[in-house]
Amino acid sequence: MATKKKAAKKSGATLTLQYFKSGIGAPEKHKLVLKSLGFKRLNQIVTRIDTPAVRGMVAQVPHLVKVIDR
Repeated sequence: MATKKKAAKKSGATLTLQYFKSGIGAPEKHKLVLKSLGFKRLNQIVTRIDTPAVRGMVAQVPHLVKVIDR
């Protein structure tokens, strides 16, 4: 049987995130969340598609990441 793939929504909604505080003393789970969001260095700004998964990751590390408006 052929499997159907769901098409990604192209609504254009994005989140601009900034990694503003070091995760050195943070638990390993928080470091993994930062890595999965795409952060590699401090004060880096990334843009991610606004999905519930990304919002959930940001909600886990609000003390390390902030959402900025551009």
